[in-house]
Amino acid sequence: MKLETLEKRVGILEDRMERLERLPDRVAGLELQIAQFREDVRGEFSALRGEMRESNGQLRAEMSALGGQLRAEMGELGGQLRAEMGELGGQLRAEMGDLGGQLRGEMRTLQDGLRHEMRALNNDTLTQMRILHEDVIARIGMLDRPGNKRGSASGSKARTKKR
Repeated sequence: MKLETLEKRVGILEDRMERLERLPDRVAGLELQIAQFREDVRGEFSALRGEMRESNGQLRAEMSALGGQLRAEMGELGGQLRAEMGELGGQLRAEMGDLGGQLRGEMRTLQDGLRHEMRALNNDTLTQMRILHEDVIARIGMLDRPGNKRGSASGSKARTKKR
């Protein structure tokens, strides 16, 4: 039994040795594949960088052109907006002028009515003042008449005594 095991062991070792002898060829093949892969990757990355630079330049050119167009449109719209604002401002000034004129007319009408009413009230007040003045004059005149108890000297003495 030991012999068979030894023969089996030797057979296994020989198989392993054969495989190990083939290993350097396989490793060399892998080295070649890895070197080729590196070259391919470098080439692809270089091509990708070139495409990105080209796309970047194109994108910048497009952005610049669109920026110019946008500025032109904004300038045009700004001019239109200024024109509309000027027109509306003129219309608003005209409306305000009309309303101001109407308001002044209404104020004059109210002023005239107020003046008329104030004159009428002033005349009423003057009339009442004249009536009161004439009444006071008439009463004073009655005081100075002879035979009037209030107007006589004895009447005023009597009043001072009563106090």
